[in-house]
Amino acid sequence: MTRTPSNTYRLQITETFDLFRAAEALPYLAELGVDWVYLSPLLAAEPGSDHGYDVVAHDHVDESRGGAAGLATFEQAAHELGMGILVDIVPNHVGVATPHEDPWWWDVLRHGRESAHAHAFDIEWAAGDGRIRIPVVGDDDQSEGAGPIAHLRLVETDDGGELAYHDQRFPIAPGTWLDGDDADTVHARQHYELVNWHVADDGLNYRRFFAVNTLAAVRVEVPDVFADSHVEIKRWFDEGLVDGLRVDHPDGLRDPGRYLEDLADLTGGAYVLVEKILETGESLPSGWATQGTTGYDALGVVDRVLTDPTGQPPLDALEARLRGAAVDWPALVHDSKRAVADGILASEVNRITREVRRVLPGRRLDEIADAVAELMACFPVYRSYLPEGRDHLDAALDAARRYRPDLSPVLDDLLPVLADPSAAPAQRFQQTTGMVMAKGVEDSAFYRWSRLTSLNEVGGDPSVFAVTPDDFHLWASERQRLWPTAMSAGSTHDTKRGEDVRARITAISELPGLWGRNLDDLFALLSPPDPGFANLLIQAVVGAWPARGADGALPDDFRARLHGYAEKAMREAGDRTTWTEPDAAYEAAVHALVDALLDDPAAHALVVELVEVLAAPGWSNGLSSKLLTLTLPGVPDVYQGSELWEQSLVDPDNRRPVDFAARAALLDVEPRLGTDPDDPGVAKLAVTRAALRLRRDRPELFDGYVALVADGPAAQHVIAFDRGGAISVVTRLPVGLAARGGWEGTELVLPAGDWFDQLGGRRFSGTVPVGDLLADLPVALLVREAAA
Repeated sequence: MTRTPSNTYRLQITETFDLFRAAEALPYLAELGVDWVYLSPLLAAEPGSDHGYDVVAHDHVDESRGGAAGLATFEQAAHELGMGILVDIVPNHVGVATPHEDPWWWDVLRHGRESAHAHAFDIEWAAGDGRIRIPVVGDDDQSEGAGPIAHLRLVETDDGGELAYHDQRFPIAPGTWLDGDDADTVHARQHYELVNWHVADDGLNYRRFFAVNTLAAVRVEVPDVFADSHVEIKRWFDEGLVDGLRVDHPDGLRDPGRYLEDLADLTGGAYVLVEKILETGESLPSGWATQGTTGYDALGVVDRVLTDPTGQPPLDALEARLRGAAVDWPALVHDSKRAVADGILASEVNRITREVRRVLPGRRLDEIADAVAELMACFPVYRSYLPEGRDHLDAALDAARRYRPDLSPVLDDLLPVLADPSAAPAQRFQQTTGMVMAKGVEDSAFYRWSRLTSLNEVGGDPSVFAVTPDDFHLWASERQRLWPTAMSAGSTHDTKRGEDVRARITAISELPGLWGRNLDDLFALLSPPDPGFANLLIQAVVGAWPARGADGALPDDFRARLHGYAEKAMREAGDRTTWTEPDAAYEAAVHALVDALLDDPAAHALVVELVEVLAAPGWSNGLSSKLLTLTLPGVPDVYQGSELWEQSLVDPDNRRPVDFAARAALLDVEPRLGTDPDDPGVAKLAVTRAALRLRRDRPELFDGYVALVADGPAAQHVIAFDRGGAISVVTRLPVGLAARGGWEGTELVLPAGDWFDQLGGRRFSGTVPVGDLLADLPVALLVREAAA
């Protein structure tokens, strides 16, 4: 029988927080109530990698993260405390930024198609005239992409020499460096070609992870490649070092379902989760050998049930006024995706086009590419898994015909090719639509719509503004029935905003007028270069505004964090500046805006006013979202440090070190909720501890789901449910609740029995005034007491 966690706690394992140091934090996590510890990737990664998703070798644990000895130490400490271990794995790609660190890639570069590892990579040799194109050459180092490459030199080594370009090293094929040869002559004889970095957009001939040139895709659908790339993972399970896995980016694989079957065979049917993004109304394939997703679907529903739907019209109007026109979200998504398909992912589109051309020789390459890119722009979900998901392909085809009726003939020809599960173009098309979705929506459109940015989150649809409590209960009941051991997430290493940044921003939905007036006052003072983007930026500033120190000053790193966020957000938006072609004047103006928000006395005062108004409802939302996440159906994950207020922004900000000693010192502090921005989050720590301990120690209390509906004038401000002996009660829309005078006249009928509040320490039974249940905190966690 598969061992299943009752909860998990995510740790980012790095060189400075390695497995040995992580083992030292385990006693605190056990005291917190953690059941399983969930680790970021452990296999050997690129030197200096702080995330581990750029694996360079599959046969050992990264030495800088503790190596085999570190994993053994961590395993012993965790299992002695009764904790399971869940590890993040990366089957889709490997890191190739430093080729000599990846022995497979180095061998392929040296020996080309004759390499024993050539079949491990998805390389289209014919498209490069038998050579792999490596896009590293700078604009100033080669004339118009041809001829000699400046700074390219030959280096003697013990194994036949290398080519060096600046600080990058590349192998030389045996017998290709003759006496008297110069670097360019030797380079011309290699199985790879160093090309201008712009070639990455439309001329690469190896599949990547998204548009990251330094992450080369791996063909785990090939049996020996699967075996070789999972040799260390197999050892973990053979030796009992690891209990479960989280699979990164399964949508990039040729056949995710088959991969999961292979993984189940390798692990003996261990607990496995998939990092799968589900669009609104989409379901995870029911036949997959997995316990479910990593929980972005849960995150989106929790955030939206705490969002005030009445805030949508005024915030829509504000956004339209700031941007000069209403945002058409479907059109924005389509256009962003199409720009990605035509731009940074054109190499992938072109390869599909060439494969289609072999099947449809009567069609021109340009018209096939146009139609393929249009279908990708119209694809409604991340990908299909043919024959499952054929309806998504049909929907994309219908939409493409509406957008581009001129393409109807070629679209008609494409359909049978892309609908055939055994056809190479269909398989590659399925691997690519998710890339286009991720880059076009998460990494672009999300930064171009500022209406309420707590909704602009991975796995969410910003056009869905709110869900009702009834819809929430329906979703939770279905989750209990279909995916009771899927993960529930609040924050992750990939979220755009930490859970309490979002909780504070969510409060804006109840105060749209105040928000709009303060923005107008700020803009009158500061004249931002782009009011629409400034709205997004200021929401991030207010949401992330941290507790001040004893001297009343903000933390020293806050300014740098905001500048880092501003740079990433405006370049990801890509409408005024980009990573590859930055607009220096625009970016300077945005950075000046950040500084002015901190330094200009009048602007700073307006920001502080907003923070002070939003802090109390934001903290209330934060506690409500935390308790919902921890107790709804599924396995809740606590992202490292988020047992206190989690006010990180997009990576790398959300991967900063965590002070576990400081958290341990607060474990037994009385949980009172502050109403000012400097509240340390002790109440959240208490809620997290109570819920995690209950889920770990009393799992039988969480095997069902029954909605509890309050009665009275404030009934819509309550969300409550019984999981089978544990009842969660949370506050919804706290600003509106305060405006109507509180809980007066609103009651909740508890199921039969006597109930003890794990947070407030009081007993209840029968019909209880909600004001009594939530007298101290905006949330309550009740447990049925055993009959005497």
